[in-house]
Amino acid sequence: MAATAHHWSGREARLLRHALRLSVRSFAGYLGVAARTVAKWESGGSATVPRPDTQAILDTALSRAEPEARRRFDLLLRRTEPAPAPEPAASGYDYDAWADDLDRTMACLGRQEFALARTLLDRWLRRYEPNSNDTQGMHLYGRSLRLLGEVQQDQGELHGPLSAQQTYRKALRVFTELDTPRRVAQIELKLVVLDEMAGRLESAARQYESLTEDERLSEHDRIRAQLWVGTALSKRGLNETATRHIVPAIRNFETMEEPEDWSIAHQKLALAHRGAGDLTAAAQAIDVALTHRVNDTPLQKVRLETAHAHILVSDRATRHNGLSMLENCARVSAEFGLFHQLQSIDGIRRAFERQA
Repeated sequence: MAATAHHWSGREARLLRHALRLSVRSFAGYLGVAARTVAKWESGGSATVPRPDTQAILDTALSRAEPEARRRFDLLLRRTEPAPAPEPAASGYDYDAWADDLDRTMACLGRQEFALARTLLDRWLRRYEPNSNDTQGMHLYGRSLRLLGEVQQDQGELHGPLSAQQTYRKALRVFTELDTPRRVAQIELKLVVLDEMAGRLESAARQYESLTEDERLSEHDRIRAQLWVGTALSKRGLNETATRHIVPAIRNFETMEEPEDWSIAHQKLALAHRGAGDLTAAAQAIDVALTHRVNDTPLQKVRLETAHAHILVSDRATRHNGLSMLENCARVSAEFGLFHQLQSIDGIRRAFERQA
């Protein structure tokens, strides 16, 4: 039977690549598109639909594939077919609508549309009465809390009674009760990130290191923890030690074909080199991050350009350009409510004003 894909999304494109047994870069070359384009499809999953002309390219690639590759594609499609939608809940909550709103919330987070994200989450968090006998509802409730925590984290609401920390702790209790170890460990990782953002760097580095070997986490999350060990150490000024954690993370992200994390890891490496005073290596690493960036959301754009500006202001020859870039990053951060980023930008400015 011939392999067919009646609908192409990032999910089907990824399955075709695996069926052809190609890396992201090789698959992009095979299709005649940029590697960044393939990475964006795959990071978006089923929510990302390629343009009609690109869908035609994918149709052609599938039709020209060897019979064995087409059989693998069919098998992968069947194995990863989404589960049937559950029957309406007897509890009176429309769980399908709730799940749809969580998907919309994730899209809002990607665009930093925080007000709409909060509206979608509040719609359910205010209505739902936690019930340990309602597994499906509790699962959606836990996911909603986690996403609210991410909204609060991105807006810099880190600690206090109405903060990301408290929201994540509520989610932690829900997933602990549901006995879902991976989600519990993911929330624990989120809480360590808050510690790092709040400046508790020594504690954060120790906890990250412990999580690099935590089997509850996926391999991807363990490598992220490895990268963040280096980030926390770099912020403490232990830059040479930091690179010994960041460089292996870069290699692991490349092996796993995770281009977005690979690019972000080069950004972290650039800052570690800057902290060590090696501006040449810092410039090389930030150039890799800029050239290969995948996710161009306002938040990631501000993070990357702030890192670039930090390197530029470290050199008297490029300080003016760096300060101009920081000014633009501050405007974007204010526009999208990225208050933690604003604090980081102000910190860089103050440091260099003291040196001037």
